[in-house]
Amino acid sequence: MKSRIFAGMTTLILLLMTSTMVFCTISSGKDINGNNTSSLGINNSSDLDINKITTSWNLSLLYPNKDAAKAELARMRNDTVEMNRTYRPLFVNLTGAVLLDYIRSEENFSKSLDVLSAYATAGNSLDVNDKFFEVLLSDAQNLSTEHDKNTSFAEVKLKSLPKTEWERLFVQEPELGKYRAYFEANYIRYADHRPKNESQAALLADLNNKLMKLDTKAGKLITNNVTQAGNITLGNGTEYAVDSQSYYDLLYTDQDRGNRKKVYDKRYNHLVNESEEMGKLYVNKSMLDDMYARELNFSDAYEAKMFDYYLNASQIDEMNEVFKERRGDFDGYYEFRMALMGQKQLWPYDLFLQLMKDPNKKDNYTNALRQIGASFSKMDPQFNQIFIKTATSNSVDVYPNPGHGKQSNEFTEDLFALKKPALIFLNYKGLIDDKRTIAHEMGHAINMYLMENSVDFLYCGGPMYEAEVPSTFDEELFVDYAVKNYDKDTAVAVLADQINNYANYFTFQTMITEFEHKAHQLISQKKGNVSGTDLDTLWTSIDKEYRNSKVSYYNESEQKWTYVEHIYFATDNYYTFNYALSKAITLSLFKRYQEDPKEFNKNYIAYLSAGTTMTPPEKLKKYFGLEINRKLFEDAMDMVDLRVKQLIDLEKGGAA
Repeated sequence: MKSRIFAGMTTLILLLMTSTMVFCTISSGKDINGNNTSSLGINNSSDLDINKITTSWNLSLLYPNKDAAKAELARMRNDTVEMNRTYRPLFVNLTGAVLLDYIRSEENFSKSLDVLSAYATAGNSLDVNDKFFEVLLSDAQNLSTEHDKNTSFAEVKLKSLPKTEWERLFVQEPELGKYRAYFEANYIRYADHRPKNESQAALLADLNNKLMKLDTKAGKLITNNVTQAGNITLGNGTEYAVDSQSYYDLLYTDQDRGNRKKVYDKRYNHLVNESEEMGKLYVNKSMLDDMYARELNFSDAYEAKMFDYYLNASQIDEMNEVFKERRGDFDGYYEFRMALMGQKQLWPYDLFLQLMKDPNKKDNYTNALRQIGASFSKMDPQFNQIFIKTATSNSVDVYPNPGHGKQSNEFTEDLFALKKPALIFLNYKGLIDDKRTIAHEMGHAINMYLMENSVDFLYCGGPMYEAEVPSTFDEELFVDYAVKNYDKDTAVAVLADQINNYANYFTFQTMITEFEHKAHQLISQKKGNVSGTDLDTLWTSIDKEYRNSKVSYYNESEQKWTYVEHIYFATDNYYTFNYALSKAITLSLFKRYQEDPKEFNKNYIAYLSAGTTMTPPEKLKKYFGLEINRKLFEDAMDMVDLRVKQLIDLEKGGAA
């Protein structure tokens, strides 16, 4: 699952985090500032009007047409040149007034760039082969690079200022106080990790541009080549085309084990042919990652990522250790699955099948929305209000269309700059997992809407693991609703699916990041002389450390890494550990929610609304008293144990 939150934001905004801002607790019908929610355009009705549900994007919300987007691109190209001409001489003898004017201009430019990037990303995601959006996305990336170069004088200057000079500027211009946390997060703390001059800043901008181009290329290759495995013949003689959607459709729904094995083997063998080309792309990407980081005085891209996220490598190592040590906690679940499926052993193609009498049972999108909305019954009223607004405003593109170039992933794109509901990208087929995906992406959308209506644009954002907390929390809400309201057969399937999802978070997603880290190290040691086969071998060796003894695996090396879009991300590599870390935090928070929903909501709303006005560790500590350490990860696995017990009791007819 690719939750591509904040995808349109520039690096400038992505790295925001810090300080202290006090927010009012939200009561029914009030926003974070105590205003009536009607002023935010939110319908206070708790009921979802099915006649108002929309299922496709209306990108005219961003620009009326393609020509308008092209005109905006031209205007912004002139604006960035003008910013350079205006502010460069003024930064020689920088004053508080000049800095205030500059940061406001920079904020306005960033807003415009975010809207343009959102439009280009959305259009390209709907059809990776649409030349207009492919070019526009490239142009938006180039514009970002041009702007980084045109304003590099400011980055070099501001990251080199001593703290005494910062205090002089704050005294000179009191209105700069509003941006103190922003300056701390983006400039002051990077004093030892900054471009030394404008030439180096320009080099960094070019490296970043190359990474964005590789990201776009990878998405196109994965959509058109890597996940297009060819045809198989099903047991009934039907020809079946295996692509990014149909592959999982069959694994989730076909009770014929022979068919599941055929589709699994087809892609398994197909990926062998994709390994070398994707390997060349990834090696190039890895080298650019580390080159960029080393230019900024980091040992490599991994150290840079930890610094950006206010983490250290030992915390992630500890997380990986706990999840490897306790992978046996899933034994009970796999034994349960084995017994229910009537199998003496499990293979990878047995792990997806929905555990219900009719695994092909599907539900329409409207019913899925109703159920997800009902899962918010004990949450603050704003959750349901924002959910309704998002579902009824052409903000969700719902159905798959791989034959016409629609990407196979799911993500949520912020519209902070416009204070509008986020854009959600789905491939809804009606299965249980699709419902959980809606809940996941709606969690992002609710978080984004709360932020954009609570803090300044520059404080909308944060590290990915923090942003994944509301999405994974909403998954838990949906699962609890399903267990309590669905028939037993379906409830068992939902809970089993969620436990399988935990296994994905705490093994597969963590191992992806470990693979990235070790692949980067291997590529660095061999100076880029690494083949796709080398990466296959590395992937398989790490995979074995996370495997559960209850599941049998093929002996040959695997190439699953070739279709993991996250590892090709341009400006957010080492992405997938965010899922595991966020889920660990979420399970701790969900336990508190179950104990006292009312008290929990007060802190949770404030937590989601605060954005980057304080650092992530400060925020977790302030609102929940949590720290990222071994105890957090052990507690998460304890919750997994409870869910497995809940599943067994539910099947036996006990209390859910």
